Amino acid sequence: MAFALKNLDHVVVCVSDLERALKFYIEVLGCREERRVERIGLVQLRAGASMIDLQLTKPDAEAGSGGGGRNMDHFAIRIEPFDPPALRRHLEGFGIDPGEVVQRYGAEGDGPSVYISDPDGNTIELKGPAEAG
Repeated sequence: MAFALKNLDHVVVCVSDLERALKFYIEVLGCREERRVERIGLVQLRAGASMIDLQLTKPDAEAGSGGGGRNMDHFAIRIEPFDPPALRRHLEGFGIDPGEVVQRYGAEGDGPSVYISDPDGNTIELKGPAEAG
């Protein structure tokens, strides 16, 4: 193989309201805006070592290509620390119910995670560290 996979580089998420999505990804998740490509309605956000690109939905586009349909199931963001009570308080402060913490398998192995949704209904898994053992 000419290359090795290291980690998630970026995910492109179609959104219907760019400013509303920016508020969510910046204020709730703590991303920071890194770059805008105005001609295509794209804002690139820094999420740790990875990027989350927000692509403005085109009303007449087909699903999965910047249109009104779902373009993915979910994406996972590894967070640290993973402190369930503090995480719950933070999310509830934004009117978001994270549900229960569940053990799920990820890039580092089994570890705790919760699912939340962004304002456009895209599912985000907030993933804690793999547990030793």
